[in-house]
Amino acid sequence: MSRKSDLAVSWKEIQDKLEPQFGGDLDIQAVLFIIGVQELGKGYVKLDKEDKVNVMHIAICTLLEPYGFYEYIGRDADLWPHWKALKPLPNLKAGEQNRLLLEAMMEYFRKEGLIE
Repeated sequence: MSRKSDLAVSWKEIQDKLEPQFGGDLDIQAVLFIIGVQELGKGYVKLDKEDKVNVMHIAICTLLEPYGFYEYIGRDADLWPHWKALKPLPNLKAGEQNRLLLEAMMEYFRKEGLIE
């Protein structure tokens, strides 16, 4: 199987695993949000628009940390996690950005034991 089809199969597997709890039609943005909320670790909390953007940032930093783009530095007084940027993100086209995020999500969910 090609790497592209492996990625598609793994993405479908993630969607299928998350669908019972979060509903269908989960796109990359929805899964990023789910990861961010998980990593925030506060359970159900009401989030304003700025907080939702910050939750997405948590997900991106979490996913790209293993690639050397970010380093986790700890939590603030409100228990929000923070990272330090280690190197600039590469200039990628939209499709390349999606592929990087999908690959990072696959690794995240493998590490979490959601997929093989």
